[in-house]
Amino acid sequence: MVNIDKTKPVMITGATGYVAGRIVEKLLKYGLMVHAPVRNPDNAVKLKYLNAIAAQSEGSIKFFKADLLTPGSYDEAMKGCELVFHTASPFVTSVKDAKKDLVDPALKGTENVLNTVNKTYSVKRVVLTSSCVAIIGDAKDLRDVPNQIADETIWNSTSSVNHQPYNYSKTVAEKKAWKMNKEQDRWDMVVINPSFVLGPGINPTSTSESFNIMKQLGDGSMKMGAPGLHIGIVDVRDLATAHFNAGFTPEAEGRHIISNESYTILQMADFLREKYGNAFPLPKNELPKWLVWLVGPMQGIPRKMVAKNFGYKWLVDNTKSKEKLGMKYRNASTTLNDFFGQLVDNGVFSK
Repeated sequence: MVNIDKTKPVMITGATGYVAGRIVEKLLKYGLMVHAPVRNPDNAVKLKYLNAIAAQSEGSIKFFKADLLTPGSYDEAMKGCELVFHTASPFVTSVKDAKKDLVDPALKGTENVLNTVNKTYSVKRVVLTSSCVAIIGDAKDLRDVPNQIADETIWNSTSSVNHQPYNYSKTVAEKKAWKMNKEQDRWDMVVINPSFVLGPGINPTSTSESFNIMKQLGDGSMKMGAPGLHIGIVDVRDLATAHFNAGFTPEAEGRHIISNESYTILQMADFLREKYGNAFPLPKNELPKWLVWLVGPMQGIPRKMVAKNFGYKWLVDNTKSKEKLGMKYRNASTTLNDFFGQLVDNGVFSK
């Protein structure tokens, strides 16, 4: 049982990121003081969305200079904090050197943050943003799981530096965090494992993979057909609530799958069809698996990834999030239409 004093500052890594932006918004709305370590505290353009929210909120935000991969970088920002949110980790799927660009930053970043937690005696709780990919590597893996539905007891054991390196990076980083947590008894850790995050961010021009998939739905990239991928989705605003509740629910513990329902890319397009179908070239059918397998490598989709994911159901059990963190998920149609609408309003597509 950990009670966090809301008059003390709260630190969050990756504050300018897609997920963290909505967490910061929530913390500020509740009147908290947010410590945000960022690469460049003088970059007014990068920080304008956070500053705009702070200006309209009860809470306040203070920026610190820090780099995820520099040891000791978070010392100053963490001073006096009882609660630390660690959200920063690279989310890219096409990289030149998976170990250097994905695995090392995820692992070293987590080590650096938690090393600072170990020497900052005010810290009582860490909320770590992991991912459902630390639970399931490929959709095909679910065939070995009871009822073919994954829960928090399961770990991804099939990803590697060479196959699904992003999934591997999240798995090794979360395992490292649990190891460091178990080696001491002052601070506890609550882990959030979201599925694919969608929904409007505080920054309408973000460059995350989430924005890429929405952009491809609307810009004609998929007009020949949608890839037959089945994925769980969660609204970024619901994910922020999950983090907030994980931080401030005294009895919260362990891992939490944060995911609404699972859909194919085509079903996601179907949610947008009524409002946007006439103006945008949304996909109307699904590409056959053999075709994706054939042309996938040219699009940066490895054949092994196609073989182990396309055409398989991706299902997780979100019961714990509802029972322990009080999660209520908004419907997928709202998430997708709000997100697509934000991109349309901000001129991401030229009609």
